[in-house]
Amino acid sequence: MKHLTPLETWAYLQAHRDALFVDVRMEIEYLYVGHPPGVVHVPWYEYPHMQAHPQAFAELVRREAGGDSARPVVLLCRSGKRTVEAGHALEAAGFAEVVNVLYGFEGELDEHFQRGRLNGWRHDGLPWEQL
Repeated sequence: MKHLTPLETWAYLQAHRDALFVDVRMEIEYLYVGHPPGVVHVPWYEYPHMQAHPQAFAELVRREAGGDSARPVVLLCRSGKRTVEAGHALEAAGFAEVVNVLYGFEGELDEHFQRGRLNGWRHDGLPWEQL
């Protein structure tokens, strides 16, 4: 698995137009916190169970990738932690190139336990939209 900063990820996506960009956050995060335009939403886990199902997740991503496990997959979550587990599940399912977006969409917590002030997709000024 590759680990790229949001700015590196943006450059990667521009260079790999065939990459599947997947947001693994819960639906409420995806809709109301915001997401990059064109990202595909496939949650790693969902409320209320909050339990991942790695094989089912990998199968949904494979479907989104048109059955092509050689297609690069870029994973985004809130802080870059869920995507590590999701990435391992994809690698175990045979995906050849998986990219984890470090710091995720909202970034790491600062000293005041707030996100978006240190790093992350939004912090770096990359394109995003919300409901």
